[in-house]
Amino acid sequence: MTQLILTLLIAAVVFAACYAVDKTFTKLFRGKAQHRSGLAVRAGKRYGVFGLILSLLGVLAICAGVTDGAVLIAGGVIVLLMGLGLAVYYLSFGIFYDQESFLISRLGKKDRVYRYEDIRTQQLFLVQGGSMVVQLRMTDGSSVSLQSLMDGVYPFLDHAFARWCQQTGRDPEACDFHDPSQCLWFPQEEEG
Repeated sequence: MTQLILTLLIAAVVFAACYAVDKTFTKLFRGKAQHRSGLAVRAGKRYGVFGLILSLLGVLAICAGVTDGAVLIAGGVIVLLMGLGLAVYYLSFGIFYDQESFLISRLGKKDRVYRYEDIRTQQLFLVQGGSMVVQLRMTDGSSVSLQSLMDGVYPFLDHAFARWCQQTGRDPEACDFHDPSQCLWFPQEEEG
């Protein structure tokens, strides 16, 4: 019974830490209008949770390795780095959007703001495991990749298509390429 209570307590602490870090990071680094809209595409919360769990396991292995050997210390450092990597990815990546534009936040890169009319074409990729990647090509030559497993990806694509039509003066009914059931929102990238 004591082990169950201890396990539940550790799980509660991990989830509380995840929530606190996410809220603190949001308050400190996300002050633009798109951030405040409440509309976002984010990496799944499991990245943050797994990151914190792996970090905690890494620290525990390092602590155990102090008395039991160098192998635990080395393994603990590797697990800790993997956990921190997952947590940082979860906290740093996001696409935040409002009625006029969307902002892309990525680790190590300056935030980029695009208007919906900047979307030129899309490419669709099937990833091993059955998930889809919709890659949006922008007018400046860059691309934005959206995985079907991300939180909020389909509402974003629906919203982006509606605003793209409005900003480019297109009639949504006349867009014969648009078929969300087939993961098609924008004109397909030409082969060649």
